[in-house]
Amino acid sequence: MPELSITELSKDLRAAIANLEATVGLESVGVVVRVGDGVAWIHGLRDAGYGEVLQIETKTGTVEAFALNLMEDEIGAVLLGTDAEVSAGNTVRLKGTALQVPVGPELLGRVVDPLGRPLDGAGPIKTKQFGLVEREAIGVMDRKSVHEPLMTGIMAIDAMFPIGRGQRELIIGDRQTGKTALTIDTMINQARQKTGVVNVYVAIGQKLSKVARLVDRLKEEGVMDQTIVVATSPSDPASLLYLAPYAATAMGEYFRDNKQHALMIYDDLTKHAVAYRQMSLLLRRPPGREAYPGDVFYLHSRLLERSAKLSDKLGGGSLTALPIIETQAGDISAYIPTNVISITDGQIFLETDLFYQGIRPAISAGLSVSRVGGAAQTKAVKSVSGNLKLGLSQFRELASFAQFGSDLDEATKSQIDRGRRLTELLKQPQYQPAGIWEQVASIYAVTNGLFDKVAPSHIKDAQTALLTRLWAEHKDAMRTLNDGDKPTDAQIKAIESVANHVSIGFEDK
Repeated sequence: MPELSITELSKDLRAAIANLEATVGLESVGVVVRVGDGVAWIHGLRDAGYGEVLQIETKTGTVEAFALNLMEDEIGAVLLGTDAEVSAGNTVRLKGTALQVPVGPELLGRVVDPLGRPLDGAGPIKTKQFGLVEREAIGVMDRKSVHEPLMTGIMAIDAMFPIGRGQRELIIGDRQTGKTALTIDTMINQARQKTGVVNVYVAIGQKLSKVARLVDRLKEEGVMDQTIVVATSPSDPASLLYLAPYAATAMGEYFRDNKQHALMIYDDLTKHAVAYRQMSLLLRRPPGREAYPGDVFYLHSRLLERSAKLSDKLGGGSLTALPIIETQAGDISAYIPTNVISITDGQIFLETDLFYQGIRPAISAGLSVSRVGGAAQTKAVKSVSGNLKLGLSQFRELASFAQFGSDLDEATKSQIDRGRRLTELLKQPQYQPAGIWEQVASIYAVTNGLFDKVAPSHIKDAQTALLTRLWAEHKDAMRTLNDGDKPTDAQIKAIESVANHVSIGFEDK
């Protein structure tokens, strides 16, 4: 589409602009000059601000858009819907507000689009409050250090890469390696452990059939009552895909600002960056690396900076972010992955090779890290998981080395055997998050050699037997341990006693 100056416009358009200028001026009213691919170019509206809502008056009604390009002669506005009814010559007025979405507890249990409109057929949502889609992040002085755990129920994460409330932990890996599965288990765990954390799941350009299956599963697990799902599909305009994570964050911020805790899941920010690239190229912004515009880093940094643990003065609420990024062939050095890695407080990297070996969740012990969560880790899990990450990383190095020769000393053989048992222990079926006491008992039994005589192939059976017997014989002690405090001597003795009895039945003959 060629750039046009005002003098090159059609006679009718020039007449419309002149008429507006003579009657009301071009400060608060404009005219659509051209439109296409979801973008309208508007002459006038000299008082418009960045991100402000514009109302385009068409023959059949009003279509809303928001200003993204503010230039000397015209405005590039992205339409919040179809451009079928919008045409050159339409009058445009300022709405006088920035983009807002409905927020509040009324949204819990509902599936909505990025503008807060219901998609689940369960009737209108009557909210009394609205939140700004774009909002400045909380300043450093109004934050508190991350110190409360956000338990995922996934043993490998809670033990090695713990997440705290207010943290931003990236989940990264190739497609179909279990990234969404990790976040669903985390949501389920919030309901099972009765943590009171509100889940906000954002599907950015996901198939609606996948979203429907996810919602059904959350209802089945009793999680939907404390969850908001914001859904967009690949057929939605790029503007809605772009707005989805910001709108959802506004919904989560409501709970954070009201002394509650919320968990944001962005699935996934790769599609979000692609939608923004599409809009930027249509707005004539110059493409840079991998055809993304130069401000694509700012796109995600201003989104993720909104996640925080608030100071006691502001109520102590928190907003935790689990953004998802999809890599191509495990390449975490690509543009968007490196951007988001540098914004977040750590990443959980899922390896395709581990996934197809049957090690699920396929978490890489070497490439994953949590830069904050150790400060928020429960004392119970911390007391038993000290050397877990190092031991697992060393085992994977030794195992690849050992396949080239069989002459290994006893210490190396022992380390490899322990590593195999740890690897088996950390395998976890989907939809089965583990409580704190289950994690502590399981990890203690393996890392302290109580299961050294159990064959690696029987570790999961031995773990099930250990947990069943502990709950049957020491229920009160395990219930106390589930509070997260460091295990007492009595609790450790109970775990050792039961583990020793259980291991006899699974001895590797």
